[in-house]
Amino acid sequence: MSKRIKSVIRVIIIVAIVVIDAYPIFWLLTSAMKSPTEFTANPSYSLPEGFYYQNFVNAWTRGHMGRYFLNSLFYTVVALLFIILITVPVSFALTKMRWKGREFFSNYFLTGLMVPVATALLPLFQIYSKMGILNTRFCLIITYIAFGLSLSIFLMCGYMRSLSDEILEASVIDGCGIFKMMWYIVVPLMKNGIVTVLVLQFFYKWNDLLFSMTFVSDSKLKTIQTGLLYFTDEFGTKDWGSIFASIAISVLPMLVIYLFLNKKVVEGMTNGAVKG
Repeated sequence: MSKRIKSVIRVIIIVAIVVIDAYPIFWLLTSAMKSPTEFTANPSYSLPEGFYYQNFVNAWTRGHMGRYFLNSLFYTVVALLFIILITVPVSFALTKMRWKGREFFSNYFLTGLMVPVATALLPLFQIYSKMGILNTRFCLIITYIAFGLSLSIFLMCGYMRSLSDEILEASVIDGCGIFKMMWYIVVPLMKNGIVTVLVLQFFYKWNDLLFSMTFVSDSKLKTIQTGLLYFTDEFGTKDWGSIFASIAISVLPMLVIYLFLNKKVVEGMTNGAVKG
């Protein structure tokens, strides 16, 4: 088989994969722009006749997606902030510092990756209930933080190992303290790794349904994924245009973050895979 034929086949396969991946998003966005009559009069694969923005208005107001969106944004941003504040110094201590018990704590955090999430739901529910924090923002945020640390520390340790020890030793010789070293040297050099961890954890927290359904029952505290689950009940009937619009609202932040930070994520994963 000639190189030209192989190249053509490769292009066809790539185009097919792109179409398969992109078409569901395209269909979702076009369906969100259809008027109610178009869902009954036209085939499901037809393009919208115009931009029916009322679907997004209904989803944001009548469907309470605006409240759920802001709730998810608050939970996710606060959890990510604490995850990074804990992950970076812990990963630095586990990879670059020499102290007794380092291996034990390293293995301790790794065991968190092996614990099935479902097995922790009932114990956590009982603990939160006895503490009186069930059905609050606090219980959901600390759960997000706790279940995000193991993977984040595991990934960040890989990035930390690629950091040259000579740079850190030179900073110490120049009189740099541990806190200045972390802020002015480690954090800037690890920015791609930090972005990678943030993006991955954002997707996990933003798409969470299990924790939010288990620990939060107040409609004012529900996340956007829980809101999507009960969206049809808000209308009594299936308002497909508003349903598609609400799904588009939930997907939009992930698309925007991926489009703008995709390069950083790829660079971060590459740096973490190569030892410096």
